[in-house]
Amino acid sequence: MEDVKLCEGLLNGERKSLEEVYSLYHQKIFSFAFSYLKNEDDAYDLVQEVFIKLWTSRATLDPATNLDALVFTVTKNAVLSLFRKRASEKKYLDYLAVASLSNNAGTQEISDYNFLEAQYEALIEALPQRRREIFILSRKKGLSNALIAQQLGVSEKTVENQMTKALSFLKEHLVKNGMVGSLFCALFLS
Repeated sequence: MEDVKLCEGLLNGERKSLEEVYSLYHQKIFSFAFSYLKNEDDAYDLVQEVFIKLWTSRATLDPATNLDALVFTVTKNAVLSLFRKRASEKKYLDYLAVASLSNNAGTQEISDYNFLEAQYEALIEALPQRRREIFILSRKKGLSNALIAQQLGVSEKTVENQMTKALSFLKEHLVKNGMVGSLFCALFLS
C-alpha cells in the first residue's frame, strides 16, 4: 500500500514522495554502487542519476508499480550504463566481461527481480524455525529487536545473533547470482 502512495505521489509530481523514496533507498544504492565502482564520487553521482531518472520518468509510472523492483531496475541499468561509458578503460572492460548482464528493457529486469525475490523467499523458508520467525518479525513486520525479544521471551542479544546469522545466510546465497544478487542484497538486506 505504501508503494502505491509513493508511486501516486511521484506521478503527481510531489517532491515529498521523491524525498521519501530517497530516504528509503539512497544509502543502499550508494553502498551497492561503491562496492562495484570503488569510488565515492562515482557512487554519489550514480545515486543522483538514479533519482533523477525516477523523477524525470515519473509520468510513465503505473501507481501499482513495485517500488523495490523499479529501484532495483533503475540502479542496475545505471551501473551497467556507467560501465559501458568507461568501456575504453581496461579494468572496466575486464570487469564487464565477468559481470556482463543483458540490458533488455522490461521483461529481463522484472524476470531478474522476480527470480531473486523467489530465491529470497525460499531461503527465508529454509532458515531454522526460530531464526525465520525473528527475521520475519524484524524485516517484514518492522518490529524492533526489543519488541521481538519481549514478544518471544528471549533476550535482545539472542534476537541480534539470530538476525546476524539469518542475514549472513541470505547474503551468502544471494550473492552467488553475481552483480544482480549483490544489488538485491544491497537494496533489501542492508
